[in-house]
Amino acid sequence: MKIGGYEIAPLTPDRWADFETVLGRGGISGCWCMYWLTATGREFEEGRRGGSTGANKAAFQKIVRGGAPGLLAYDGATPVAWVRVMPRMDHPGLRRSRLYGTAEDIAGIWSLSCFVIRRDWRGRGLSGVLIRAAIAHARDNGALTLEAYPNDTVEPSSPMALYRGRASTFRRLGFVEVRRKAPQKPMMRFRL
Repeated sequence: MKIGGYEIAPLTPDRWADFETVLGRGGISGCWCMYWLTATGREFEEGRRGGSTGANKAAFQKIVRGGAPGLLAYDGATPVAWVRVMPRMDHPGLRRSRLYGTAEDIAGIWSLSCFVIRRDWRGRGLSGVLIRAAIAHARDNGALTLEAYPNDTVEPSSPMALYRGRASTFRRLGFVEVRRKAPQKPMMRFRL
């Protein structure tokens, strides 16, 4: 699909090198987009060790082989951004979260839980492009609701503080706040 001049494609095994280009050789300090996908914080931290050779990378590669866990954005042939969007029930870290854990039925809810935008492409509206692409992707795959966990802040302490996006961008695109257990950390949803 094409949105805002960017080509959007699912992350499949044949696009793994493009994903590495977006995250960098070390997978953003060994994260490899596994933070919400591990059962415990300790498991995540142990998986970060080794960066490009750590367990998180291998675990995420296995997830990719099982089905597209998100979308890549391309500027021409250059991979420039990533968004993880997949069923909420596939995020054990959300279940254990004191902020985003829920006892309600989560069937049909998908989570948009992580953004990475390469430095030279930040500030170009790619978050909005990725959110619109995630909405379409989730809807096309049978989701009923798309959930997000952005920061509700104007001035983040660092670009890494925005890996979940900004609440203002989600609001502008029609997401509504459904819960807030910390001052700057709402849970927001978009009905598909």
